[in-house]
Amino acid sequence: MRCFLFFVGLVCALSIGWHVPVHAAERPNVLCIAIDDLNDWVGCLNGHAQIQTPNIDRLAQRGTLFTNAHCQAPLCNASRTSLLTGLRPSTTGVYGLAPWFRTSPKFKDRVSLYQAFKRAGYKTFSTGKIWHGGYPPRKERAKECDKWGPNASVGARPPKKLVPPTPCGNHPLVDWGTFPHKDEEKGDWAVASWATEQLESKPDQPFFMAVGFFLPHVPCYATQHWFDLYPQDQLVLPPVQPGDRDDTPEFSWYLHWKLPEPRLSWLKRNHEWKHLVQSYLACTSFVDSQVGRVIDALQASGRADNTIIVLWSDHGWHLGEKGVSGKNTLWERSSHVPLIFAGPGIATQVPCDEPAELLDIYPTLVELCHLAPVDGLEGHSLVPQLRNSKTTRPWPAITTHNQDNHTIRTKRWRYIRYANGSQELYDRENDPNEWRNLADDPRYKDVITELAKWLPKVNVPPMPGSKHRILVRDGDQWIWEEKPIVPAEKME
Repeated sequence: MRCFLFFVGLVCALSIGWHVPVHAAERPNVLCIAIDDLNDWVGCLNGHAQIQTPNIDRLAQRGTLFTNAHCQAPLCNASRTSLLTGLRPSTTGVYGLAPWFRTSPKFKDRVSLYQAFKRAGYKTFSTGKIWHGGYPPRKERAKECDKWGPNASVGARPPKKLVPPTPCGNHPLVDWGTFPHKDEEKGDWAVASWATEQLESKPDQPFFMAVGFFLPHVPCYATQHWFDLYPQDQLVLPPVQPGDRDDTPEFSWYLHWKLPEPRLSWLKRNHEWKHLVQSYLACTSFVDSQVGRVIDALQASGRADNTIIVLWSDHGWHLGEKGVSGKNTLWERSSHVPLIFAGPGIATQVPCDEPAELLDIYPTLVELCHLAPVDGLEGHSLVPQLRNSKTTRPWPAITTHNQDNHTIRTKRWRYIRYANGSQELYDRENDPNEWRNLADDPRYKDVITELAKWLPKVNVPPMPGSKHRILVRDGDQWIWEEKPIVPAEKME
């Protein structure tokens, strides 16, 4: 009789959607692979005609590749905080490279992605760059994750910068090229080595492991072997159009007003455009090789069949498009990122062109691994698309950079609304390079009206302690990194 009543209760619980706990031992492992500043220049996304990324491409064949995935913010700390908390930047106010989000009393006890798995009985590991910079503070690390490996680092460096002095202080990280050193001396090699060691040790409980690679973030240093894959005399440069910014709002410059990353004009004057593109491609191929080392170690451990792999980049990176290098924009080159899921129950060898966000990773993993629900997640599970890539999604992808600056990305359109009310609209089907701003064309008024409905309703000011890449308004004056913007001083 008790068995019968238990069976009836279980059926009732399932029928009304109650969460039925799953023992940790029955759950799949998770391997998260993050790559810093990687745009869509990977083979499976056809972002660059010459790129060689065989290991990422191999992973895409093993699972589902989201070809229309976008970051929540085109900046490291803001993007990673959003992904790992499940909250939009416009909800937390984390827009810049600082602060650590738990300095706000409102988010001090927010359950991070790590903590969701740790509380579910997983052994949690982290190495390299997952959170930004030195976050979390060392004294708080044990609360986030069980075991920490090497931090992200450049590794071997040349005795002096390889490129001419760059604008805005000749920042030491803004450099690229090759010099005599070995792959084994690079920071990403150490990160991959630590991850492979942990996988070889075969943890005795389900694990959540996050492995974060630094490259192709500047400085873009790689060994000569990787540069040889991309001879400069055969190099394909990204498409740019003279006067591309002529039909974009003046305010678009305010999102990257004064930055260490040089403009295209500087790259051309100093004959560094090809050199930067070559270095970025070389570094991408190198980091792809480290992705391969980690995936091969998982395979050798015998646990690949019960491990979900998710690979993502925190945001894209310009290499001359729209006249800039770096991130910090609301265009495709900054927002579009690789996103791949592979593992048990996930469709293989299929692309999905539905809009997806990095914000969706958290709820997707919660569902795939049968974790207890986490309150307030602002993304949406991708499980329906992982089962059938043709399943439509009603939501667009939304990227935010500083307060009240957003872009809405659907399958066809990119709509940008800036904090001063200026706009951009691009028809991606007919203008994949986003060269023609349609926002002022009355024929597209209804399109803009529909897309504007998706703009976030919550737009909190920067969290106290915010700094680096922060844009705020003081009356009629716009302030960039605590200095008034003077339009005549625009860097072009």
